[in-house]
Amino acid sequence: MTAVILVIHVLIALAMIVIVLLQRSDGGALGGLGGGTFGGVMSGRQSANLLTRATAVLAGAFMLTSMVLAILASGTGTPRSVTDDIEHRPAADSILPAPPEEPEGGPQVPVGE
Repeated sequence: MTAVILVIHVLIALAMIVIVLLQRSDGGALGGLGGGTFGGVMSGRQSANLLTRATAVLAGAFMLTSMVLAILASGTGTPRSVTDDIEHRPAADSILPAPPEEPEGGPQVPVGE
């Protein structure tokens, strides 16, 4: 499910890039290809309206797929902490040093002078 929506998301992004580059800007962009018209079927104003609407529709679809992917990526939606994955060990094992070993014959007590 996620893979299908991701592929659709990428295709929408690529289509939006093409549509934005086809729009006429001050510099001309790629709108000059083919004379800037769609084979004489539409005037410059009609093609601009079509490209503007197509951009708006693709932007809305892009936002929708973005939100769906974010919801799917969140998993179950239950809050988790980064410390949930840490293995818990008793504190005495990791903090306190090992007690010194006693020499043979028991503990040696210094004799006072």
